Order: sequence, then C-alpha cells, then structure tokens
Amino acid sequence: MMNVTEQFKKVSPSEVSLLRLYLLRGGYLLIVVGLAITKWPEFINHLGSWELMEGVVQSMLLAFWALCVLGLRYPLQMLPVLLWEVAWKTVWLVVVALPIWTSGRMDDATMNMVTANLWVVVFPFVIPWRFVFANYARKRGDRWV
Repeated sequence: MMNVTEQFKKVSPSEVSLLRLYLLRGGYLLIVVGLAITKWPEFINHLGSWELMEGVVQSMLLAFWALCVLGLRYPLQMLPVLLWEVAWKTVWLVVVALPIWTSGRMDDATMNMVTANLWVVVFPFVIPWRFVFANYARKRGDRWV
C-alpha cells in the first residue's frame, strides 16, 4: 500500500496514461468545437463595436479557444487552462447562480448561463489529478531571486 508521499511523488508526463491523454484531448476538443459553433460565427459576423463587457467576454472566449486548440497537441502543458476553467465556473455556480436559484429569482438568461457552465462537470473526470498535485501542488516552486 502506497503512503501519501509516495502517491504524490513527482509524476512525469510519461506516467500519465495514453487513455488519460486522450480523455484530456477529448475535453479540449469539446471546448474547441463548442466555441467554434457558438462564438466564432458571432465574432465573424459582428458589425460595429461591442459594449465593454461583451467585448471582454468575446475576446476572452476566443483566446481560451486558441489555448484549447494548443491543448489538443499539448494536453499536459495546457492543463492550467482547464484548471482555470473548472475554478471560475465552479465559483460562479456556487457564488452567483446558487444564491439566485435558492432565492427563487432564476430567470431564463441566468438559467441559460447555468446550463452552459454545467459542462464543467466533465473536466474533473478527465484531468489527471495525480499529475496536477505532484507537479503543481507538491513540486518545489521556481526560485524568486
């Protein structure tokens, strides 16, 4: 039986199974295709200027799409992108959507956003957590000086 220290020793990329790499690539592909279908047409066909926050959202989503395209080729190197996606969507669902829902103020726009953000439940199953903990939490950080 492995103790905790042995379980989270530095895990090299070669120790991540091929199946896990394909699952990760599938996660990136889900994002790439989903955003290509929903956001690229909006971006290409948009005339004029966006409101400030709408422009921020569109720009961030297209940058996220480009990073996920890279994730298809480099799934482990682009893991921080998926971790960020899981983190912000989980925070939004718990801190914003849940209070709206429990207070009975859920409208169609919020429900549509909840539905879009619930896709995040897929990613904890494809992320190689042992690799993440070993290489991001337990691994010694880069020097400061």
